[in-house]
Amino acid sequence: MSPSSPADIHVTAPRSAPGPLRHVEQCMGTAFSFHLAAPGVTRHDLQPVLSWLHDMDALFSTYRPESQISRINAGQLCEADADDVVRHVLAACEQHRADTDGYFDARADGYQLDPSGYVKGWAIQTASDMLTAAGSANHCVNGGGDVVCVGRPAPDRPWRIGVADPHHRDTIVRTVSAAGPIAVATSGLAERGAHILDPHTGRPAVELASVTVAARDLVTADVCATAAAAMGAERAQAWLRGRQGLLCTLITADGVVIDFPARAVSP
Repeated sequence: MSPSSPADIHVTAPRSAPGPLRHVEQCMGTAFSFHLAAPGVTRHDLQPVLSWLHDMDALFSTYRPESQISRINAGQLCEADADDVVRHVLAACEQHRADTDGYFDARADGYQLDPSGYVKGWAIQTASDMLTAAGSANHCVNGGGDVVCVGRPAPDRPWRIGVADPHHRDTIVRTVSAAGPIAVATSGLAERGAHILDPHTGRPAVELASVTVAARDLVTADVCATAAAAMGAERAQAWLRGRQGLLCTLITADGVVIDFPARAVSP
């Protein structure tokens, strides 16, 4: 999560007027886009969500020397003395490391603590939960391509989430279509190259160009997509098929598309 500054919020509707509204916020080194369909909340209600996202960036950024994660890595702060939310996230990362046989690891390189692979999905899901608590029954939160959808964008249609071809970024190879809640996460090579490491070997994972997972919540989808990308094609398929409630699309480095369940997504 790189340094970022809060985007300006331009109020275009009075406090009493519910959505729909759209907003884009630069945070955690990416763009968070909000689509709130009627009946929804106002920009006034959105502000605490945006403030919370920036607070989490300040705590967890690996690019800011003053963040608690950077201070832990520098030996200036013990994990036991970190804020409650930091200790909660690190405990969750450790639980997911155990659940994935070590393929999801906040210390993937064996040295530096970097919970970013958990934090972004957790932050998007929490932002969606905050909007729901504020009264938003129909919304979509997209953080750098990881998405949580609740309700519907309109009464007569569901949310439609495209799965991009990592080899041809302007091509949609599959579409997830559903009324929410649904969460979709993608891990792979397209955006940042071979940045996912196999924690067991320390080498970049390159067998899978992308792994897209749809689940009921984004933490599950994100962890599963990241772990599967680190596993490689054969192990990832076996592991994902053993988990319940997931819709998956894997695209190999040589362009083979693998879906399961077979009818989970559409061309």
